[in-house]
Amino acid sequence: MNFKLILTIAFLIQISLSAFSQEKFTLSGKITDTNTNESLISVNVIIPELNTGTTTNEYGFYSITLPKGNYKVIISYLGYAETSETINLNEDITKNFNLTESVESLEEVVITENVERLNIRKPQMSVNALKASTIKKIPVVLGEPDVIKAITLLPGVTNAGEGSSGFNVRGGAADQNLILLDEATVFNSSHLFGLFSVFNPDAIKDLKLYKGGIPSRYGGRVSSVLDIYQKEGNSKEFHANGGIGLVASRLLAEGPLKKDKGSFLFGGRSSYAHLFLPLFDIDNVAYFYDLNTKLSYKLNDKNNIYLSGYFGRDVFRIADSFDNTYGNTVVNFRWNHLFSDKLFSNMSLIYSDYYYGLKLNFVEFDWDSGIRNFNFKYDFKHYISNNFKLQYGLNSIYYKFNPGEIEPSTPTSGINPFKLIDKYAFENAIYLDAEHELSDKLSINYGLRLSSFLRLGQDELNIYENDQPVIFNEDLQIYEKAEPIGTENYNRSDVIKSFFNLEPRFSVAYQLNKNSSIKASYNRMTQYLHLLSNTSSPTPLDVWTPSGKYVKPQLLDQIAVGYFKSFNNNDYSLEVESFFKTIKNRIDYIDGANLIANNAIEQVILNGKARAYGLEILFKKNVGKLEGWIAYTLSKSEQQTTGRTAEELGINNANWYNTAFDKTHDISITSNYELNKKWTFNANFVLQTGQPTTYPVSQYQYAGLTIPNYGNRNSNRLPTYHRLDISANYTPKPNKTKGWQNYWTFSIYNAYNRYNAASVSFSENRITGINEATKFSLFGIIPSVTYNFKF
Repeated sequence: MNFKLILTIAFLIQISLSAFSQEKFTLSGKITDTNTNESLISVNVIIPELNTGTTTNEYGFYSITLPKGNYKVIISYLGYAETSETINLNEDITKNFNLTESVESLEEVVITENVERLNIRKPQMSVNALKASTIKKIPVVLGEPDVIKAITLLPGVTNAGEGSSGFNVRGGAADQNLILLDEATVFNSSHLFGLFSVFNPDAIKDLKLYKGGIPSRYGGRVSSVLDIYQKEGNSKEFHANGGIGLVASRLLAEGPLKKDKGSFLFGGRSSYAHLFLPLFDIDNVAYFYDLNTKLSYKLNDKNNIYLSGYFGRDVFRIADSFDNTYGNTVVNFRWNHLFSDKLFSNMSLIYSDYYYGLKLNFVEFDWDSGIRNFNFKYDFKHYISNNFKLQYGLNSIYYKFNPGEIEPSTPTSGINPFKLIDKYAFENAIYLDAEHELSDKLSINYGLRLSSFLRLGQDELNIYENDQPVIFNEDLQIYEKAEPIGTENYNRSDVIKSFFNLEPRFSVAYQLNKNSSIKASYNRMTQYLHLLSNTSSPTPLDVWTPSGKYVKPQLLDQIAVGYFKSFNNNDYSLEVESFFKTIKNRIDYIDGANLIANNAIEQVILNGKARAYGLEILFKKNVGKLEGWIAYTLSKSEQQTTGRTAEELGINNANWYNTAFDKTHDISITSNYELNKKWTFNANFVLQTGQPTTYPVSQYQYAGLTIPNYGNRNSNRLPTYHRLDISANYTPKPNKTKGWQNYWTFSIYNAYNRYNAASVSFSENRITGINEATKFSLFGIIPSVTYNFKF
């Protein structure tokens, strides 16, 4: 009923607005790449006479309504040659455009100025976009282009250090990021425990990171949204490209299923460094592989279908005693339908699965765990007028959580089969987003998301006295597990606990002049899933758990304000943003919490709160032989868990303490210099405040041993982190555009061989009997070379 009401309101708005614009007509269509027929996202469609324009959506569709008349339409997109055409708009017109990649950077003052004015006028803020070509230029460890490593060079984005998985946005935890690949949720974004990401840069078409002012169509996480779309494939002719590196290689092939109507894309990557380990008498194995695929087909002018998928696995083995396999599987079927030149829709059926398997041969048992979901989405974009656009839709997700299952691996194993209780949940949402241009200077986005979460029945649920699974021992002044007083059993269709939340979103932009604007945003978001991890960064063994009777959903409120300016016809740009956010019901852990194979996880967690605030500066040089950006973030991220009664101490004596991802200062400098057509050079420098940690503050003797006594949580820091990465690309035949084309990438990670501390451990010196601090570093200087090709 609610969804029908949204549709009714939307159509009534359209009818009422059309009464005032009888002499207006709509220009709409798709914009694609001339050579591949690939749809292009966020292409600028400019109408200079009216100083207005629009952009294409995620599927290359645009629509703009104008008064009757003759207009020059300019199509502009970074990396492509601009095109223009004069159109006599005396009726609704469908017009498709094809863009050709530009060999050289062409300057057109009027076009550049209008494009930048459109961006400055948009209310959307706290968004960063990166192209695959930009990602491939950034030097990374072991020479493999990496999406996650690239976004950590943006303001407000960090990770937990070298070799750590995930990323942190504006002081949030890694599990608070919604990661989407072709609209499907990816639960673990890392290969080889953080050395690589799961995203093949050759298969990526578009990437956007939303840090704040997040539109209502997104939900389920409280920190950020990383929205990645794969390429659709070349529907004109067959092409392939790839790279051969020292530790990993990749290959991507694309071509037509039916020329100009259908296309396929298949991509694969694999690491193979483990193949050389036997040469050094090392019997260990560590490698990954993944596959990307996408099929696209144009049924007619109004209907397109897509089938995309991803499959990835990591294998980590230590001799014959330990075997670890984990990875993601996602499949998505999508149907685009154009109801009219003003109403675009997309329906998606999505399956997503994260699997974690562990074989411990020395104790003769196998362990399996994971999370699986089935997702239905139906989204609409309604171009009601040139100044007013609506997006609305619904989303339903069914979850199955497998916390863990143990099976004996041999007939002689002394381990008995054991299954942690599966959990089930159903998450639903409807949303409405409006983009409203009130005047030439003032634009607003506003929306509302209504989300619900139903914790469904499970086989057994503990009951505790006063519903308190954690109790406070006043004598010992510590938190302890409460003993259950009974259990409840449910049918799968029963609802154990339900949650409903309204999530308003609002952003506004005011244009000060043609080159600058100020913006502000507010958004509330709800997160019903929690990643159980008491390490500084996620690991494959971490388990997701749903909100329920004893675990509340996280609630975020965030405000942000910013100033945006372009200089010298957009040769340079400046973005300055300040943010403040609070999160309710952030999970905290009691001292000594055991999270692995715990069937009653509620006994070791408490509900706390978190806050983060900071200032972000991004200065970019956009054109010329030297391009790049300087990003600086000054921020604070803290957590607090108070006692539930006056007698309880809370965590850390109920004081605010630094989260594990608090970085006071974060500076990154990224540059790209084109010496000539054959040689380009790239470099990035990173400097960060050391990661919070906990050091001993005293020690005592027990049974002849020296035992360290640790201080308050995260009251200390690791040493300051910094490094310099450099790379060079050499193209032997830069003017060759047909047949076999190739280039070499030479890179040096950590060029001045800085041994940054991944951790500091404390242990007793066996000779002196004194506790000593030992720094552990993961990487020194790492040179690499990759041969890249396409044909």
